[in-house]
Amino acid sequence: MSTSLRGAAAVVGVADHHYKRGEAPYGELPMTLRAVVDACTDAGIDPHEIDGFVSYAGGGFDGAMLGGALGVDDVLWSTMMWGGGGGGVAAAINNAAVAIATGQAHTVVVYRSMAQADTGRLGYATYFYGPHYLAHGVGSPAQVCALRTQRLLEHDGVPREALRSLVLAAYRHAQNNPTAAGYGRPLDVDGYEDSRLITEPFHLYDCSRENDGAVALIVVSAERARALRPDAAYLLAGAQGAPGGYSSIIDNDDMYTSAGFSGRGDRPGVADRLWAAAGLGPADVDVTQVYENFSGPAVAALIDHGLAPTGPAAGDVLTADNLTAGIGSLPVNTSGGNIADSFVNGMGLAVEAVRQIRGTSTNQVDGARTSLFIGGPMAPLVSSTLFGHQDTL
Repeated sequence: MSTSLRGAAAVVGVADHHYKRGEAPYGELPMTLRAVVDACTDAGIDPHEIDGFVSYAGGGFDGAMLGGALGVDDVLWSTMMWGGGGGGVAAAINNAAVAIATGQAHTVVVYRSMAQADTGRLGYATYFYGPHYLAHGVGSPAQVCALRTQRLLEHDGVPREALRSLVLAAYRHAQNNPTAAGYGRPLDVDGYEDSRLITEPFHLYDCSRENDGAVALIVVSAERARALRPDAAYLLAGAQGAPGGYSSIIDNDDMYTSAGFSGRGDRPGVADRLWAAAGLGPADVDVTQVYENFSGPAVAALIDHGLAPTGPAAGDVLTADNLTAGIGSLPVNTSGGNIADSFVNGMGLAVEAVRQIRGTSTNQVDGARTSLFIGGPMAPLVSSTLFGHQDTL
């Protein structure tokens, strides 16, 4: 017997707090607790009701620790999705839906917190790189993703302007978002092109933010969601994984320009399984939030999901106007994304995906009923979640 996740669970509460790097008012545990309590307030529930905990990408705050601090009645579910480049961030939400759909828990919080005073900067992480990288001077996420992105440009023929368009659209969106790091700092073509090169082909503005913050999302059953709020964001589908042999640890696979969501041969990939589970396709997506540690992997992820073609034709679809809410047909990263808004391992993108379903984004897509959240592309394991309004069930 199989259990379908389609419409079985929904996000009913969210909280997203972020601060300039190194300037969080307190450490990761207090930030996590504040985000969880605020998400519960947003959902209209008591924190004592939480009985499931799902974290992403490490940290020492498991369900028992947070449950004790919150004074919950029971801890029924406590899991952590493995980290590494944001690939599993959407899978954390999918994991909460699994707990709800199978009756393992009833009120699950998905969370992530980062305070660089506690854990250090993210520009270098020894767990992620094999000795073949380090021996050749490759020791940062930017360098790893630049290798694959450069081949995407040179071998597949995707124009570099597609990367720039993604960045410019993010900064456009940030100008309407008062909490975005890029708010009040518009970016144009000259500003982008004149910024310093970090590692070819990435300029400064191709790279995501580094900041402190905490994010939490409350997931409950569809039945309870309908009782709590009319604008809940239902999980239509979720998928995670990677094609065999795809790994930035190995870095010699034959799908080198994929973001990891493509299938191998006749085997369906993460994106294929997402669409099959949802009963929808790329043309049905109203708005997308794609993890962009760097612009290149995000472009590759859009291609992998069928939202844009590969090769030179990508440049016709991935223009700044077409990626901008209220103007184009493929609005992407409407809060400003990791690049122009904030970076809490991409979990803030999930909150923006929920806002679009609620109709409360600062760059709201008119009539949005489906909202796609794509986890960290070009990571060893990747994931995606498709949210929908109750009208889509």
